[in-house]
Amino acid sequence: MDKKHAKGFTLIELLIVIAIIGILASVVFVAIDPAKRFKKARDARRQSDVENIAAAIVTAQVDNDGTLPTTLNALTAGSAYVIGTATSGCNAICTATTTQASCVNLTTDLVTPGYISSLPLDPSTGAAATTLYYVVKNATGSVTTASCRPELATSISVTR
Repeated sequence: MDKKHAKGFTLIELLIVIAIIGILASVVFVAIDPAKRFKKARDARRQSDVENIAAAIVTAQVDNDGTLPTTLNALTAGSAYVIGTATSGCNAICTATTTQASCVNLTTDLVTPGYISSLPLDPSTGAAATTLYYVVKNATGSVTTASCRPELATSISVTR
């Protein structure tokens, strides 16, 4: 068989196709922006978590004839408290608002009676000591729960 009639691709043709595929793949990768998608997913989780905490607080309040759970009722109205078990350093971790130095432990008021199965933790770096969610007892009797460190959203909070 002579070389004039040989079938197949030349090395140059293969390299050009590979280069085009590489360029298209990089364009698609940039367009999808996985880092932004991960941030958006974590913010969605944060929104769900603050809604769940707020719902548990409201359910406990309804069960107690409109009175907030004991731990929440003892908080200073208008002050933000990080939810967690830490007794100090809670004022240095929240970037969304100024919080008090000690965290507020809602386990006894919400988890033990079964209003919520466990206190949610921020999907990035939340821990039992500092969940990276905070709560504010408002002067009107309502409660605001929010995320300390939203990524894409300017704020993530629920008031009920």
